[in-house]
Amino acid sequence: MDLTLIGILLVLGAAVGFAAGLLGIGGGMLLVPFMTMILTAKAFPTEHIVHMAIATSLATIMFTSISSVRAHHARGAVIWRIVKLFTPGILIGSWIGPWIGAQMNSAALATFFGLFVTFSATQMLFDRKPAASRDLPGPAGMTAAGGTIGVLSGLVGAGGGFVSVPFMTWCNVKIHNAVATSAALGFPIAFAGTLSNIFFGLNVPNLPAGSLGYIYLPALLVIAIASVSTAPLGARTAHALPVKSLKKVFAFMLYALAAYMLYKAFR
Repeated sequence: MDLTLIGILLVLGAAVGFAAGLLGIGGGMLLVPFMTMILTAKAFPTEHIVHMAIATSLATIMFTSISSVRAHHARGAVIWRIVKLFTPGILIGSWIGPWIGAQMNSAALATFFGLFVTFSATQMLFDRKPAASRDLPGPAGMTAAGGTIGVLSGLVGAGGGFVSVPFMTWCNVKIHNAVATSAALGFPIAFAGTLSNIFFGLNVPNLPAGSLGYIYLPALLVIAIASVSTAPLGARTAHALPVKSLKKVFAFMLYALAAYMLYKAFR
C-alpha cells in the first residue's frame, strides 16, 4: 500500500471507531461501502471487490468489539447469560453467512447489502423500537435467533446490532443492556465470520497480494489500529451530545451509502 492509501484507511478507521462508540453501532455499515470505493479505485478484480470489502469489515469488528465491550462491562451493562445463550447459534450462522455470500456474485451481494442498509437506516431514522411483549425464548429459540443474526452479519460484514438489539428489547431486555450485550456479541460474530471468509476464499483465483482468503490484511491492520483508538472517545462523547439527533443525520448518510452499493450492483 502507498502512503496515500494508508492515510485514507487511517481516517476511515478513526471515523468508524468514533461512530461505533458514539452511536452504538458496528462499523460494517460504513466500512463496506467505503472499502468498496477504495478497492474499486485501486483496480482490484471486480468480481472480488464486494466480497473483500465485507470480509475485511467483518474482521475489524474483532478488534473494535473488544474495546467497546470493556467499556460496557465496566458499567455492568453486559448480560453475559444472554451472550452465552446466543453464542452457539451465532458461531454457526456467522460461518454460514460468508459461505452463502461466496455463492453470490458481486452484483447480488451488493444488492443484498444495499437493501439491508436501507432497512437499517430507516430503523435508525425513526428510532423504531418494538414494544416489549415477551421474555427471551429458551435455549433452542436463542440458538435459532443467534443463527439468524449470525447469517445476516456474515453476509453484510456487520456486528449484528441492528437485529440483536430490537430482538432483545422486544423480549423485555432494557435498551442499555441490549446495546451492551449486542456489543459483546460482535466478537463471536466477527471471529466465526472471519474464519469462514478465510476458508472459503483460500483457493479463489485472482485475489490480490496481501489477501488471506477474502480478507485484505493491510487494510485490516490499519483500520483496526485507528478504530480501536477512537472508539472510547466516541463513547465518552456520546454523553455530551444529542445522540438521537446525530442518529438521524447518520441515517441519511447510510441511505447515501446504500444507494452507492445499489449503483455498483446495477451499473
